[in-house]
Amino acid sequence: MTIWILILVLAAGTIALKTIGPVAAGGREPPAPLTRVIALVAPALIAALVVADTFTDDRMLVLDARAAGLAVGALALLLRAPAVVAMLLAVVTCALLRIPH
Repeated sequence: MTIWILILVLAAGTIALKTIGPVAAGGREPPAPLTRVIALVAPALIAALVVADTFTDDRMLVLDARAAGLAVGALALLLRAPAVVAMLLAVVTCALLRIPH
């Protein structure tokens, strides 16, 4: 549960910075390097959420059907499949691996 609180706090901080920054700057554009960093914060938070949810279970590191689904989805994206197709492949992989034998 602690990881979710951390992710929520970081997300709230990101939103606050994106909102307060332009107001405090008085309408001026931030420097280009700062703009690039701000643009990367949201994807980094999403990646942290995916990793935390995929590879942990009750404070333990696990490799299960979720990891396989993520790997298949990532491979599909690397092969330039549309995002919806990659997500469907990941879901199907995870579901098939969870079917009891």
